[in-house]
Amino acid sequence: MSDDNYLRSIEELESRACNWWPVEVREEAIKLSILQYLLDTQEKFISILKLADKSKPEKIFELLEASSFDCHLFLKHLILLTDLGAEQLQRINKEFHKLFPDRKLTYRLDRKEVSYPFIGLPTKGALNNKRMRIDSLEHLRASTYDTAVCRDLVMMLIYGASSVSPRTRAVLYKCNCSDYLGDDVAIEDYVRKNYIRVSKIIAGKVSNDLGNKAQEYALKYLSDKLGPDYRLQSNGRLPDVSENDGKTWATFDILVDCVSKSGKYKQYVGVEVSFQETSNSVIERKATLARNRFVQVASRRSYVAYIIDGIGNFSRRSAVRTLCDNSHCTVAYTPEEFDVLTDFIREKLG
Repeated sequence: MSDDNYLRSIEELESRACNWWPVEVREEAIKLSILQYLLDTQEKFISILKLADKSKPEKIFELLEASSFDCHLFLKHLILLTDLGAEQLQRINKEFHKLFPDRKLTYRLDRKEVSYPFIGLPTKGALNNKRMRIDSLEHLRASTYDTAVCRDLVMMLIYGASSVSPRTRAVLYKCNCSDYLGDDVAIEDYVRKNYIRVSKIIAGKVSNDLGNKAQEYALKYLSDKLGPDYRLQSNGRLPDVSENDGKTWATFDILVDCVSKSGKYKQYVGVEVSFQETSNSVIERKATLARNRFVQVASRRSYVAYIIDGIGNFSRRSAVRTLCDNSHCTVAYTPEEFDVLTDFIREKLG
């Protein structure tokens, strides 16, 4: 096959594209989606809130234990409902002694002041989603987490807006779940309405999962087709091709080389995967890197290839055209197109 068959215009690429996510990729990504798991556990979450006793704040933990509902999963629901993300929680952890100088959450409850002594906070290091074990479906389904930290955060997110400290109240003003305890109708309304917003937030996570699965699926397909004579790396760094003013090696979604060939000037094919059903800036960022990457890769006798598909990407025509113009091979996201890329890799790497 001549090089002309690999160097396609945006029109030629679009005519071969599938435009919408393949079923096998979407199904795999949905399995990883946190949203569905939260929706599946939503009724139980609501029932626990309805049973909670506002006058006995820590009874919530008895309910969690009795219902076998893990505290970190309950925490994940609360974080989404209050719209208090990991970035904000990290800042709270960093400023903890300013917000809670006596290491207690003191709040008003039925005209009385109640204090909850923190047992796990502040934490050393970052208080991020991974630290809280709420970053993935796998972690949410597991029963391994820091109980002390989770309990502290649950209390903070339920009663934080009732803090007696103006400074603390200003930071935790959205943590007003306690306002609804004791009112089943209000709780139901509060949770249902907020999950409309939550669905939009999680949609971004699903999109990211789809992108990762698209990359994994392409890598497996190419690996199976090419066989053991070729090495394929996910997010592989290409030596002698730099970015960030020479501070880092360029990283490709899939990096391919021939196992039987070695030496300082070993040849590679760096493959970038971009599939978007909705228009966003990801492909624009790839386009800004394209020319510099192409020149450097070509100068070390290696190659750049792009897998580009999705109706959202083709709405960014200038970016796609830039990628096509700075590529040795550009294909769409179909098995037939993957076979073209496989031929290209064999032809160039031997």
